[in-house]
Parts: sequence; structure tokens; C-alpha cells
Amino acid sequence: MTRRLALNRFICRRTPVGAGAAVVALVLTGTACSPVQPAGDSPSGGTSSAAQDVFGEAADTAQVKQGGTLTVALSADPDKLDPTLSRSLYSRYVFHTMCEKLYDLDPDAKVVPQLATALPTVSADGRSLTIPLRQGVKFADGGTFDSNAVKMSLNRDLTLAGSARKSELGPITSIETPDPQTVVIKLSKPFAPLTAALADRAGMVLSPAAVTKLGANFSNAPVCVGPFKFAGRVAQNSIKVVKDPLYYDAAKVHLDAIEYRIITDSSIRSANLKSGDAQVADSLSTQDAPELQKDSAVSVLQSQSLGYQGLTINIANANGVGNTLKPLDSPLAKDPKVRQALALSIDREALVKSIFNGLNTVACSPISPKSQFTSDPAQVCPAHDPAKAKQLLADAGVSTPYKVEMITSNNPDSLRLAQALQGMVKEGGFDLVIKPVEYAALLDQQDRGDFELLQLGWSGRVDPDANIYNFVGTTGSQNVSGYSSPDVDKLLTQARESTDQAERVKLYGEVVGKLQQDDPIVYLYRQRNLTGVSKKLLGIQVYPDGVIRTAFAGFAK
Repeated sequence: MTRRLALNRFICRRTPVGAGAAVVALVLTGTACSPVQPAGDSPSGGTSSAAQDVFGEAADTAQVKQGGTLTVALSADPDKLDPTLSRSLYSRYVFHTMCEKLYDLDPDAKVVPQLATALPTVSADGRSLTIPLRQGVKFADGGTFDSNAVKMSLNRDLTLAGSARKSELGPITSIETPDPQTVVIKLSKPFAPLTAALADRAGMVLSPAAVTKLGANFSNAPVCVGPFKFAGRVAQNSIKVVKDPLYYDAAKVHLDAIEYRIITDSSIRSANLKSGDAQVADSLSTQDAPELQKDSAVSVLQSQSLGYQGLTINIANANGVGNTLKPLDSPLAKDPKVRQALALSIDREALVKSIFNGLNTVACSPISPKSQFTSDPAQVCPAHDPAKAKQLLADAGVSTPYKVEMITSNNPDSLRLAQALQGMVKEGGFDLVIKPVEYAALLDQQDRGDFELLQLGWSGRVDPDANIYNFVGTTGSQNVSGYSSPDVDKLLTQARESTDQAERVKLYGEVVGKLQQDDPIVYLYRQRNLTGVSKKLLGIQVYPDGVIRTAFAGFAK
């Protein structure tokens, strides 16, 4: 899941915040106080300078020298470097350098052309999109970028076994190539989120020659169009890309290479940044970020996240994602009252204020309050109520404490968050058992349906459809919960087919209401993207999509 971010470290606060904060304090006593690794939205009404967006600025060519290798410290190992199959945020960092898309986002999260030359021309009935393409573009292997390559890539997204892109692309019936510079996408019904989907992995265009050669093993040696090209990977250690001399805008590329090093401990990432062993560090802790802001040699970039962090409940994914739904035989899976009880047991305010130092914000839905599709119904948040949680368990005929096993990433940050949740839900009648696993293994385990409860998140997309349908639509390609609701499917389909923003806003508000009744995902909070950058480096940018943009950076003269 960009799916999904590994979580976070805890912060000590001397001022308690309600009963939930007391629970957190008890947890911290047993685990020691250490920084958390946040990357979410700023607190409402916050006055701290940490709440101000700092995206970074493009490099001034006159101030940048040519050459050098940039080292980026990553908090987790990316999954498959295949845009069709990838589900990790960290793979998106690497794709940014070597796999351009038909469209991209600007700092205001607006869709802009990248490999396309203009936004799509949409037919009057909304069932045909015409996309003009750049000319004179080469893949890293020397192949020509054209409409046939786009058609091949989109068809692969729609048909490859295990594709995480299929449900993002909607009801495509055919892809036409009237000439090498034009692609026409035909739809059975209008599909409002399509252009936004083409601004992420679904819009990445792969080398036909590399796909023909490697097939489903494309990730072993990925080839796309980009400022850099894949050079090598050491599992659980590093990924390296080098400058591609065939890139159509190579004059804007200053670095010789970028190396991504996997450093899961946030304090070690910060230490590498301070020492100069790394020039960029993702997912700064809330304790480290304020100190780094005082460091004259470091800049801290921060942006509002479009995504969420939450708990996914396995309702009917016993056969693995994408296969026939098979319900689990447990009260948590079978009875929404039990899932509601779990949600009511969690004090989101305490998590945000006591654990994340107020840098993240409470979330009870997949729609960011910063989204143009938000509404009051979309931001409704049930109050923390452990007494009601216990009553719901009693109504469901469940004896307490009710034991639930939760898998989570095995880094210290994720484990400390899990321990805080463990302490909180105990008050609501739950006995939460923590099952830590390595991050990449966690992604595989969730896809197999080998879990009861999963702690993970989603980095977010500009169109809310990509934050919702994939995960709770019956046919969603990342519906690892195995959730299925005809009512939710109907509302989501209506929202996909509508080009009326007001209608889509209303429909998404209704979706949130339905999801809070069924709770296939218990939304917890939104992270703030915090990235540390050496001031010896110019041109690093991070937008609300959370992707660290390194491709056109360079070392200062």
C-alpha cells in the first residue's frame, strides 16, 4: 500500500491530555521516550513554525555545480520497482527520478502535463479522453516513447496479475493510437478521477522492450523515461540510479547519481544528515525536527499530507487480495459492532497531542480537510468512548478482554505506536497482541490475507477516489480488508461518474458515514511530511503528495 507508511515514535509531554493521555504516559514509561517519525497535517489552529508548509524551491542553475552523488536516507525499503505492482510510498521516491508520468502535480496539488503536452481533451459524453504526447523522447534503453508505449503500459496496468493499478483506471474499454503522438482512451462510462490517476503510477510509461524481455520481473531492471536510470539494488540496503544521457531535458539534471540507503531508525537518519553521510532524510521525528530547524546546516521541508494512517481489519480477505472474498470466522470480522467498539476505544486526540507533539492531526475519514472534496459529513469524528465500546462488545456477545492480533512494521517507531494503541484499547475491552514483521514482508502478508488487524497507512492522492475506492470498493485492487458493501459501491461509482464537484462532495460525505458504520478501516490521524535537507544541496522539493523530488537537485557551488 503507498500504500503505506511505517509509523512513528513517541514524544514525552509533561502535560496530560485526558484519560487517553494517561494511558499513553503509562506506555511510554515502559518503552522509554524516543522521537516519533511523523509526516502529517499540521494541527488546526497551531501557531508553531512547524505548522507552516515549506515545499522547497527549484534549483537556480547558476548556483548549482555539476556532478556528485546524492545520498537519501529512507525510513523503509521500497517494494517492487514496477509501477504496475508497486504499493509503497518509498518506491514512488525512486520512480520520481526514473519513471516519468503522463501528468504530475505542482506545489498546489494541481495536475499538470509531464510526458503529455496538455491536459486531456474530454468528449461531450465524458467517454473519450484524447492525450497529446511529447515528441523526440527516448526511454533509458534507447527505445522511442510514443503512443504505442503508452497503450502497452496502460493495458499492462489493466491486465497484469496482481496489478495495483487496475481499479485506479476505471472502466476503460479500449486505447487507440491514431498517430505516434496521440492516445485516445475510450470508457464505457465517464470516469472523473482518470486524469488524476495518470498523475501517479498508473500514468508511468514503461519501455516496451524491457517489458517484453522481463515481463512480470520488470522490477529487476526497470526501464522508463526519466532524468535518471536504474543502476542497481541491494535488498534491504540501497538502491542506486544514475544520470540518463538520453533524457529529453538532460540539461536540467545536475547530479551524476542518487543513492537511496535504507535506515529505519529515525534518530540514525537524523545523525546521518547532521554528519553529512546523507544529504536528505525522510520522515523526521517530531523530536528531531525542531532541533534540526535550529541547525544552520540543515533545512526542514514540510507539507500537508493527502493521506491517512489507520488500522485495516480483515473482514473477508482469507483468500488473498483480488481473489474471491472469503469471510474470516471471528467476531471482529463478522460483526460491525465489534469494529465500532475498537474505533471508540482509541483516543485520537491523545495520540496526536501526547505522542506526535501536535504535529499530526486527528483523522476519522480518508478525505483530507484540505481537499476540495471535503465537507462537514466527511470530517465527522466519533468521540472516544471506552464505556460505549464495552457495551457494544457486550451487545455483540463478546466476552472481554477480547483478544485481537495486529501485525505492524518491526521498526522501533511502529512498535511504540502499537504499544500506545495496546494500552488505549485495553480500556475499551480489547487485548491487543502485537505481531511485528519486516515492512516488505508486511505488504506481502496483507496481500495474502494473513492477518486479523493491520496497522499501516496511505500517503494520499489529490482525487479522493484513489484514497477510497481501491481500499473499500468490492473490486478495489488494494481492498486488503475484503470489505464489500453494495451501498458503498453504488455511492463510489456515482462519484466516479459525476463531473459535478458539488455532487461528488455530497456523495463522499455519504460514503464516510457508511464506512463509520462498518469500520473496515479505522482511520486514526494524518501525518505531516517532514524531510531534512542539507543546505549544501539545492533544489529538493516535497509537495503534499509526499514524494521527495530529487531529480533536478544539485550541490551548491
